[in-house]
Amino acid sequence: MKKNLARSLIFLLSIVFVLSGCFGGGTNNESTPEESADPGEKTEETGPKILRLNNSSEPGSLHPGTAQGTHDSWILEHAFEGLTKKTPEGEIIPGMAREWETSEDGLTWTFHLRDDIKWSNGDPVTAADFEYAWKYALNPESASTYAYQLYYLEGGQEFNEGKADEDQVGVTAEDDQTLVVKLAQPTPYFLDLTSFYTYYPISQKVQEENPKWYQEAESYVSNGAFKLTEWKHKESMKLEKNEHYYEQDKIKLDEVHFVIIDDENTAWQMYQAGELDLVYPLPQDVQGQLLANNDPEFVKGPDLAVYYFNFNNEVKPFNNPKVRKALSMAIDRQTIVEHVAQGGQIPAYSVVPPGIPDVSGDYQENTGNLFEENLDEAKKLLEEGLAEEGMDQLPNFTLTYNTSEGHKAIAEAVQEMWRKNLGVEMTLENVEFQVKLDREKAGDYTISRAGWVGDYVDPMTFIDLWVTDGPYNDANWSNPEYDKLVEVAKTTMDQEERMNAMHEAEKILMDEMPILPVYFYTKPFTVKPHVTGVYTPINSYPQFIYADIE
Repeated sequence: MKKNLARSLIFLLSIVFVLSGCFGGGTNNESTPEESADPGEKTEETGPKILRLNNSSEPGSLHPGTAQGTHDSWILEHAFEGLTKKTPEGEIIPGMAREWETSEDGLTWTFHLRDDIKWSNGDPVTAADFEYAWKYALNPESASTYAYQLYYLEGGQEFNEGKADEDQVGVTAEDDQTLVVKLAQPTPYFLDLTSFYTYYPISQKVQEENPKWYQEAESYVSNGAFKLTEWKHKESMKLEKNEHYYEQDKIKLDEVHFVIIDDENTAWQMYQAGELDLVYPLPQDVQGQLLANNDPEFVKGPDLAVYYFNFNNEVKPFNNPKVRKALSMAIDRQTIVEHVAQGGQIPAYSVVPPGIPDVSGDYQENTGNLFEENLDEAKKLLEEGLAEEGMDQLPNFTLTYNTSEGHKAIAEAVQEMWRKNLGVEMTLENVEFQVKLDREKAGDYTISRAGWVGDYVDPMTFIDLWVTDGPYNDANWSNPEYDKLVEVAKTTMDQEERMNAMHEAEKILMDEMPILPVYFYTKPFTVKPHVTGVYTPINSYPQFIYADIE
């Protein structure tokens, strides 16, 4: 059945390939004279070491407390630093904190900050800045969608929900260098969380003097390896080496220039012309050919991420699990990853990606496939589900995706699969990324393209997305048993009990199918040979903090 479906798509996909972008004459492996002029030598002739790359969207917020997208985090991860940070190998090491200790029950953590840490304006970074930043994100007036990541703190959720005062939150600066954190319950991955951007500090002085400090480069103050010095909104951004960073001797780049481009083909053409040193993401047909040719400039990095579609579970008939499952079972994921996405992605029949340790082995491998593609069963479920909702056929609906040739190609392939296999008619709609996010939050959509990159390396970073009324539960789905299992996994220190609870929760999620997983991402990008030191954490965009130009 899947083979027949694949054959029916050959003509469609040949059109999709043309629309998704031109390869531009093959791989450009040879450097131009300008590229081979050894830009790494910082002399009067060559000038500063500048890395040039693209960001696919205008950041929605560059405030650690209110940021929520990867287009935000790529900047934040280089302009700020938390109590801890990670090595290229993924090891958690001291960041702003030089050391820490925890109580035997795992509830109290004491962090001791370095003596030589400063903001980009020269002011000292203090423990009070961390306390202030965390409470700022939790303050309901801040409207932070990521506030829930601080619910691990004692009193954190209660404060965010208006049920407790700020001084009841479990974070206290005992002095300038000592931060004491009290958790609501032991959290095995808490140290990992302290490297995540919602846990970054903000300057209390700057925030109180100018609440809009983060909206323009001229007023931007950060504590990381780089500082934001130019921001031409929706056009470009410039980062420069932060002379106040405590490890500035390890930072080799002088400047990082971002162009903001939502069209992968344009970015790729700029890379071929030598105008960009690193490009991510790539046009899908381009990455397919680079992968097939084993191109030395092509990197297929690991990614802790899943590509999926949200069903708005409050819109009839998508409130019916049978209708949702029918649509999920009627698409051919292998065809999508091989002939449309083309980046070595893995078809997803669950939601938690590979790469997370279980009690033994890999969590996703232990999960296995939680559903299958089956056209006969899909037709049967669709008929039953529509009948239960008093409908004869599925009305025309809209699938919304953020502007991208890649997302467009996938949406067109899925549109044709549903038309061929289920007789379903639908409309495609593309909008800017931030518009998509805002509409999902408002429930103003029917089906939307989505993706999630793990915030930390634990299944919970995916599993807790769909708890009742969760801030990222854009599907508006609710299941009491699912909520109970998530609570068990969050409150026990028994790893086997935690993992079993999350496996059970994931089975419920896929049985009711409030979201439709398509594939597990890879991180395909290209980088010029003269750029060294770029690395790819499993849950972040390519990192250039230790990059160099030779």
